[in-house]
Amino acid sequence: MDFSFTPEQEMLRDSLARYFADRYSFSRRQAMVRSEQGWAAGTWRGLADELGVLGAGFDPDVGGLGGGAVEHLVVMEEIGRALVIEPYLETAVLGGGLLRRWNSPRAREWIGRIVDGEVRFAFAHLEPPARYDLQHVTTRATRQSDGWVLDGLKDAVRGAPFATHLLVTARTTGADHDRRGIATFLVAADAAGLALRRYATVDGSRAGDVRFTGARAELLASADDGFDALEAAVDEAIAGLCAEAVGVMRRLLADTVEYTKQRRQFDAPIAANQVLQHRMVDMYMRVEQAVSMTYLATLSLSRPPAQRMRAVSAAKVFVADAARFVGQAAVQLHGGMGMTDELAVSHYFKRATMIESQFGSADHHAHRLESLAPDA
Repeated sequence: MDFSFTPEQEMLRDSLARYFADRYSFSRRQAMVRSEQGWAAGTWRGLADELGVLGAGFDPDVGGLGGGAVEHLVVMEEIGRALVIEPYLETAVLGGGLLRRWNSPRAREWIGRIVDGEVRFAFAHLEPPARYDLQHVTTRATRQSDGWVLDGLKDAVRGAPFATHLLVTARTTGADHDRRGIATFLVAADAAGLALRRYATVDGSRAGDVRFTGARAELLASADDGFDALEAAVDEAIAGLCAEAVGVMRRLLADTVEYTKQRRQFDAPIAANQVLQHRMVDMYMRVEQAVSMTYLATLSLSRPPAQRMRAVSAAKVFVADAARFVGQAAVQLHGGMGMTDELAVSHYFKRATMIESQFGSADHHAHRLESLAPDA
C-alpha cells in the first residue's frame, strides 16, 4: 500500500509546521492554557484565514481545499507535534464528517461556516455509566410544534467551554441501548436550558459536563439513517486522533534523543549508553509501527463498514499501547526532569495518556475487534 503524500499534502504539512513553529511555541501554549479562555482565538482565525486549513477536508464548492481523510491526517499529526488545543478534531473532522455524510443544503451551509472559522463544535455523547458505547443514549429528544427539545446529561464533553455549538446524540425512540432511535442534534452553546459545568483536563485542555433541560435543538440526522453516519464519522475522528498521537510520539522521541545527547554523566553523554540506545530504538520502532497502523486505518475509512471498523479499532489498540510505551520511556530517560512542568515532555506525556482513552480505550476497541467477524 502506498503511504507517500502528494506534493500538495506535503505543502500542507510544511505550511502548518511553519505556522505552529512561529505562532504556537511551548511557552505561548502554556500561557494560553493558563489563561481564562484556555485557547487561542487568534490561532483559530489564522487556520481559517491565513492557511485555509479548516477547509482541508472539504470540497471546493463549499470553500474547501478538495481534500479528505488524508488531509485530516496531515493536519492532525502536526497538531499533535505542536500540542495544539484548538478543536480541529471535533469541528473539522468529526463535525465536518457528520455534515458531509448527510449532504443536505443545511449541512453544506454549516460546512461553509466551519471553513470560514465561524463555528467550533464539541461532541456531546458520553453518558454514565457506559463511557464509550455510542449506542448507550438516554438523553431524550422530544418533538414539539416548533422544533425539538433535549433533556439529559452528557459527561466530559471535550472542548465544550470554547465551543459555539454542541453536537449531541439523543434518543427519539427505543430503549436506552437500542441502535435504532438515535438522532444527532446541533445545540447552540448559549441555548436556554443548557447548563455547563466547566473544568480543566489533565492535558491542559478544557471540558465540561452538560445538562439539557428543555434545550432547543436542530435536527441534523434523523433516527432512521443517522446512526450509521455517526459511527462512520466517529471512526474518522478516531483515525484523526491516532494521527495526533503519532505527532505527539514523534515529538517525545525527538526531545528524548536530543536530551540524551546533551545530558552528560561520567564525562560522556548518556546517549552513548548502549542500554539507553536500545530503549530509544524501541521507541522509534513503536512510533513507526503506529504510523503504519494509522495510515492503514485512514485509507480504510472508505471501505465497507466491518473492514473500516476493524482497521480503525486495530489502530486505536496499537496506538494506545505505543503512546503509553513511548511516553513512559521518554519520562524515564529524562529522569526527574521528565515530570516537571518546565519541560515540554511531561505535557506531551499527559496528552498521550489522554489519547489512550479518548473515543474508547484499548480494551474497548479490542472487544470491538472481537465482535467483528473476520470475513465480514
